[in-house]
Parts: sequence; C-alpha cells; structure tokens
Amino acid sequence: MRIVECVPNFSEGRERAVIDAIAEAIRATEGVELLDVDPGRDTNRTVVTFIGPPEAALEAAFRAIARAAERIDMRRHQGAHPRMGATDVCPFVPVAGVTMEECAELARRLGRRVGEELGIPVYLYEAAASRPERRSLSDIRKGEYEGLAAKLADPAWAPDFGPARFCEKSGATVIGAREFLIAYNFNLNTRDQKIAHDIALEIREAGRAAKNERGETLKDENGKTVMRPGKFRHVKAVGWYIPDYSCAQISMNLTDYKQTPLGPVFDEVCRQAEARGVRCTGSELVGLAPKACLLEAGRHFLRKAGKSAGVPEKELIRVAVQSLGLAELAPFDPQKKIIDYRIPDARPLISLSVRDFADELSSDSPAPGGGSVAALAGSLAAALAAMVAQLTVGKKGYEAVQDEMKRLAEEAQPLKDRLLYAVDEDTAAFNAVMAAAKLPKGTPEQKAARERAMAEAARGALEVPRRVLALTGEALELARRAAAGNQNSLSDAGTAVACARAAAEGAYQNVLINLPSLPDAEEKARIRAEAKRCIEETRARAAALLSEIEGRLLSALDKT
Repeated sequence: MRIVECVPNFSEGRERAVIDAIAEAIRATEGVELLDVDPGRDTNRTVVTFIGPPEAALEAAFRAIARAAERIDMRRHQGAHPRMGATDVCPFVPVAGVTMEECAELARRLGRRVGEELGIPVYLYEAAASRPERRSLSDIRKGEYEGLAAKLADPAWAPDFGPARFCEKSGATVIGAREFLIAYNFNLNTRDQKIAHDIALEIREAGRAAKNERGETLKDENGKTVMRPGKFRHVKAVGWYIPDYSCAQISMNLTDYKQTPLGPVFDEVCRQAEARGVRCTGSELVGLAPKACLLEAGRHFLRKAGKSAGVPEKELIRVAVQSLGLAELAPFDPQKKIIDYRIPDARPLISLSVRDFADELSSDSPAPGGGSVAALAGSLAAALAAMVAQLTVGKKGYEAVQDEMKRLAEEAQPLKDRLLYAVDEDTAAFNAVMAAAKLPKGTPEQKAARERAMAEAARGALEVPRRVLALTGEALELARRAAAGNQNSLSDAGTAVACARAAAEGAYQNVLINLPSLPDAEEKARIRAEAKRCIEETRARAAALLSEIEGRLLSALDKT
C-alpha cells in the first residue's frame, strides 16, 4: 500500500460555501479520502487533510488549488495567519510505502501543472526546494501577499514555476514535501497576545533579538539583528489572540516531532506561563497528528509521574489527550484526529472479538490457520510478560527491580503489537500463494509468469513464520525477566513461557511446510538450517525456564 498525505492550507476560514466547494473538489477525486477540514475564523484559514495513492493525491491537490483560485480573492483577504496566496501552502508527506524523494517529485509535478495551467506563481520548499535558501516556508512567505508584487519583480525571487508576475486575485502558492508537521496551539488563561508571543519567542528555534545590558538590540557587523536562539529546535511559534475562544494562544508548528517530542515542549510552555503569572489551560491540535507523536507524549507523562509507560496503545493515547488538555476547546476523538486510525485497516483478523476469531478459525476456510495462531500465541506471551511487570511496579518489596520492570513493560508492548500484526500478515501471505496458484498456465509465457509468481508468494509465505520464530525468542526472554517480578504472578510468567514455546513450534512447522515451494535448493537448505537452530535453542531455553518456575511454585506450595 502506497499512501501519501497532503495538507493544503487555504486562505479562507469564514465562508462555508467556499470551504465546502474546495473540500468537494478533493472528495470527488477517485482514490483519495478526505480526512479533515479545519477552518479558523480569526486566522481566516482552512487546513485540509487528505490521503491517497501518489497519483490520486496529486490530482486531488490540483483540483483543490484550481477551485481555490476560482473562489478566493486575495485582494479582500484579512486574517491573523501569515499568507501569500489563495492556496497558501500545499505539502506532500510520506505515510506508507513512499519515500520523501517521491513526494518531492510529486510536488515538482504539481507545481509545474499549477504554474502552466492556472498561471499561478509557484515556489518549491523543504525537500522539494530548488535551492537551499528556499527550503524554509517562512523565508519564502516573508512579506506575505502585500509584498508579493515587489518579490516577483526581484530576479532572485523568480518563481520555480508559473509567471514571474503578480497575480492579484490568487497570489502565489508554495508547494513542497516535508516530514509530518504538527500544527498545535497552547491555550492561555489570558487575553494578552503579548504574553503569548513572549513565550513563543522563548520556545521557538529562531528565538528573539539579543539585547545588551541597556536593553538595546544587538547588531552584527552587517547591521543585521543578532538573534538569541530559543529553547527548542524544529519549533516555529507565534502568539495571537483568538476572540472565538476568548483567550490568547501560542501557535506552534512542530516540524520534526521525532527530534523534538511534544511532551517536553508542553512542559516548558507551562513553566514559561507560570513565570509570567498565567497558566496553560490546555491545547488544540489543528488538523491531524501521527499516532507515534501522541504515544510518545503519553509515555512522557507516565514517566514523569513515576509510572510504567509500558501500557497498551489505547491507554497511552488517553494519557496524552488528558495531560495535554486536547479536549479543552472541543471534543477530541482519536479515531478522527490521528491519521494512522484513518487509513483503511489492513488487519481484519485482530479487529475481531475473541469469539469471532475462534469461529473463523474453526470454519472450513484454510486461513487463518496455524501460522496466524502461532503469531497470536507469541503476542499473548509478550502481553503476559508486560502484565507481570506492571503488577510489580510500585509494589512493596520489589524496589530493587522497579526500573527493570518498567523497561520490560515498555519493550513488551511493541513486541506484542508486532506479533499481533503477524496474525493478519500470515493469512495475507497464504492468500497470495492461493492467488498465484490460480494464474493461467496455458502458454509457455503464462506458465513462466505463474512460476515466478509462485516463487515470490512462497518467499512471502516463509517470511512471516520466520519472523515470528525469531520474535518468539524475544518473547521468551521477556518472560524470563518477568519471572523475577511479582511472585504472586509467577504462574503468569510461566504461562508466558509456554505461549512463547507454542508460538515457536507453530512458526517452525509453518516454515517447514512452505519450504518445498522454494525453487532454489541452496536457499531452501539455508532457511531450513536457520529455523532448526532457532527452534532447538527455544526448546532448550523454554524447558529450563518451565522447570525452574515449576520448582519455585512447588517450593512455595511446600511451605504452606
């Protein structure tokens, strides 16, 4: 599955008919899914988010830009947000199966089409930038719409595509490719825009003008203002007042949430607000965010409270939403605001109830089968290890292993999820084998194509159980470590060992049954030997662990 996200920003946040017309242009494009339309009355700006395969996303973006050019007149536009065109900015973001360079090429293709067909000046930015000085959106947008005529008259600012002349009605558009940008606002219990902006200057990467002891702004030898950097890289921020909310906000663009996580930024804004006698009462997510960003925020706040962050995904999201105050201004629905949850689910089996899964398993369909069950057993082993760790954290008498149990739980959760995903991956791989077997073989060409497809499908069918077999070793190690935790849960650690062993046995057998389909004898022998070594090691470790745990349980029984 190849998916890109596109997040065009339009200079209209008040006229619903205009916003709806732009949204409809996107919605009507086959292959894309419109995820979010987020208008702001005071900023007079609408952020639209949609996803789709690369070609469909490009077509939808062009249609939206064309519709905005028809319906928005920049000569009458006023709003709090910086802007230079009817479609102010249009970035492509890689989501699944697509590289950043592929997104940059999409941006270039879209820019060329907008310039040639719509006659709108286009600048490329971030990963698609034509030169280093044009990577930054804020640098390109400097002077905004009002300064655009002068900018276009300067040869140094000739657009990358389209005419080098001022288009009064539509302005100019910036198109590019970038990492996921988090558009995020902090709410303050004051209406004072100056306080909000003062905090923004402290946290943003660009910082503020440096001053001497007399309060005078420092200049360098070229007369340029010397800047004192702010506290966080990858942060752009301004302060403004929003009448609709009756509060001042710090409006932030977090351009790399992996390098600068949201949790520490939120904590710093709270500290800066307290130092100025005000409070950060909550926050607002504009558009959508990737799941990983909120998961890390959830972990941040749990660790800060001295708790284990090794909890399920749903709980991490709940902690993040509550701690960040994301529901202060409007209800926050993770299913609508997290982009990962908006992508069509390719994991139907693990979405079933336990009963429905068992019913499906017991039917006459060959899939799901033993491979999926082996993956499920492995995920249960990791889940049990996490449970024992959680039941140890904070318990009296286990102070010496607190940190170890916290680490264990955090390691177990992603392993549990990887094995859960393999439940569906195994079934999908089996279905691919069945599909290849049904290909026609009436001619030599068809027969050769079928054989190639069968070989490729066979490798896919082998890849999943091989991966599960390797992962069960990790699950077994987690179970071993969990056995040092809460002794009231020792039997749970033992059950985790048993589940890991069962998962390994099932995965090993699925490797063996798929091996005959490989045409390469040398490859077949290598994979067979690899799987044999892995299962023998797992059997020996599991047997020793089960024997040890049984001995400890019997010893405790004899003392009663």
